[in-house]
Amino acid sequence: MSVLTAEWLKVRSVRSTYLIIGLSLGAIFLGLALAVMAAGMYDSAPPDKRPSARIADLEEVVVIVPQLCMGILGAFAITPEYVTGLIRMSLTVVPRRWPLLAAKAAVVGTLGAVVGPAAVFGTYLASRWVLGDRFSGAYATSLLDKLPLLTATSLTVPAFALLGLGLGVILRSAAGAITVIVGLVYVVPIIVGNIPEPWSERVGSIMIGALPRQITGDGNASSVYGSLLSPVASAAVLIAYAALLLLAATWLLRRRDA
Repeated sequence: MSVLTAEWLKVRSVRSTYLIIGLSLGAIFLGLALAVMAAGMYDSAPPDKRPSARIADLEEVVVIVPQLCMGILGAFAITPEYVTGLIRMSLTVVPRRWPLLAAKAAVVGTLGAVVGPAAVFGTYLASRWVLGDRFSGAYATSLLDKLPLLTATSLTVPAFALLGLGLGVILRSAAGAITVIVGLVYVVPIIVGNIPEPWSERVGSIMIGALPRQITGDGNASSVYGSLLSPVASAAVLIAYAALLLLAATWLLRRRDA
């Protein structure tokens, strides 16, 4: 418990933590702005065009903001210690090493588990408030019906936080870890969407962005992602994104010099 307390103190004593969390929650205002813009376009469209108008789920669009931010927070939970040399002191206090990484994972994972639902549900509620029954009632369905998908989407945020932590340990570089995270969020989906079939569907099905809708059985028919996995397999892949990197990070932490 003392290790966990120490890691919590480290994270909350750094100003960048509050900035990152603030930027993550800023996704709500981004979603609100997109909803206002979409509502204006819908209202200004000719009446005969409105029935065919469609809108993407804005919470799925803006979730990349907290994903990226919490991934960066995960990397920042460990990489500054390598830069400053404080990792030697930490490993002297916790010589078995793995409890140190477990404590960091618990802290950043918990923060991601709080920030993720706040950003996703906040964006959904803000968009629902603005859009009403526009776009053929895309936001008129009950919150209970949307709850599984919103929850699954929220869970990708702590997964990114743990992924960032694992990359930080493996690469020992904030720049390197952030580059990989940015690639997962922005670059890889573009590449996957342009590779030939059937590989586009196969690889697209295991991308993090594809997993929430596969977990809930909704599919990804209108996106660049695939829909080949069962709900159980999709949940397992989401867990594996974080767990496998953390296991690799633990193995390296125990075998490499600080």
